[in-house]
Amino acid sequence: MGHYAVMHVLHLFAAFVFVGTVFFEVLILERVRRHVPRNAMHLVEAGIGRRASRLMPWVLLVLYGSGLGMAWRYRALLADALAGGFGLLLALKIVLAFSVAGHFILAMSLRRSGRLVSSVSRRLHVSLFWHMVGIVLLAKLMFHLG
Repeated sequence: MGHYAVMHVLHLFAAFVFVGTVFFEVLILERVRRHVPRNAMHLVEAGIGRRASRLMPWVLLVLYGSGLGMAWRYRALLADALAGGFGLLLALKIVLAFSVAGHFILAMSLRRSGRLVSSVSRRLHVSLFWHMVGIVLLAKLMFHLG
């Protein structure tokens, strides 16, 4: 298996974990909140938050590291992204990925300072959810439209 294929597999697995976690939190956990007592939900959220804060930095390291490794192959296309569909879609995907990284950094800094309250966390997760929907769509469209 070549270098690009290894990067691609690592990227896909890390994306499954990250995207799956956010999808779970937005589509499932948010709906569970309505049926679980507030104090129990707070304990669940705290447990998930502790686990995520230990796991996600490593997942993101693999995700972004492999993404950079794969993007290197397309550096010429990215240098003139407006020249073609594939390069433009890849550039848009990268912009969204940088925004996702910004969301994660913001969430971790708010968490460390004790200012990551439930309402802010929910808004960040919903924003991440839509960013990831965009990234997944762009990833597929790159190879079908680009």
